[in-house]
Amino acid sequence: MTSTLRSLLIIALLAFSNLSFSQDLKLGHINSTELLALMPERLEAQKALQSFANELEEQLAVMNTEMETKYGDYIKNEQTYNNAVKQARQREIQDLQMRIQEFQQMAQENYQTKEAELFQPIIDKANKAVQDVGKEQGFFYIFDISAGSVVYFSEKSINVLPLVKTKLGITE
Repeated sequence: MTSTLRSLLIIALLAFSNLSFSQDLKLGHINSTELLALMPERLEAQKALQSFANELEEQLAVMNTEMETKYGDYIKNEQTYNNAVKQARQREIQDLQMRIQEFQQMAQENYQTKEAELFQPIIDKANKAVQDVGKEQGFFYIFDISAGSVVYFSEKSINVLPLVKTKLGITE
């Protein structure tokens, strides 16, 4: 447990100790990973992300094919090249290798950006639903057990996943 989490729990316990125990102190938990897996928008986002990844892979395959062709041609004809042609072909192959490496790096960055672009609205929607359920149902705290921020929760803790699913219209 991190020191920040411990500090927050200690502060919360101290604050709760000042409350009248006759008050109904509502604590809940949710597994946000499970919630996100149930959201229908996730499937659409995964399909779009896979399509984007396929486009990147296709472009990389074209570049690799070009590289293999140029390298094969170089090896096949190396003995017939004079020094100037040989050096020019070597530079051409090295430049292509560098372009492929740059493309791979750029593709990884673009993939991560696209992933965030597609999934952040889904995460925001889920977070808003949890916040709304928390306010509407009068919870003091809702812990996300999938984030590892709680190492124990009582069976008396209320799992708010069904309430959040209802809020989002998920019937699964």
